[in-house]
Amino acid sequence: MNCTSVLHQIEVAVSTVIQICDTLTDEDLQKRPTPDKHSIGELLEHIAVICAADWRISQGATLAEMEDFYSSVSYPTLDSIKAGVLDNFAALKHNYMNLTDEQLLTETTSYWGNTYTRYEWLLEIIAHLYHHRGQLHAMLVHCYNKDPKVMLFE
Repeated sequence: MNCTSVLHQIEVAVSTVIQICDTLTDEDLQKRPTPDKHSIGELLEHIAVICAADWRISQGATLAEMEDFYSSVSYPTLDSIKAGVLDNFAALKHNYMNLTDEQLLTETTSYWGNTYTRYEWLLEIIAHLYHHRGQLHAMLVHCYNKDPKVMLFE
């Protein structure tokens, strides 16, 4: 199996998130379009950690391990968010490119009970990133009239 094309599409998502960040200010991170929902900064922090968190999930991390991981991560500024997105993607890419076909086809179960092969988890990661990137774009455009004018697909 070859993960190169999937990782390329994840890289597109990562690159466009960085481009969107480049249109924002640190003050934008505090904006919360819906009470009791994530602010722009909280959503970006979540996006920044997806590659690292979902890799751990694909390896069978427990709920307690994931809670520890999430509590250890903080990206309070745009610069830290961008660095986190890039670093976590680089680690994910390295990890996946070093898996054998047998490892890619090995099933693992998440702490909430879903079972997928590691390759399927990679597909989940791409869906997760694109989902939240779309949320971010919609928040900016529809709630703040701030179109980042970033091409979201190649």
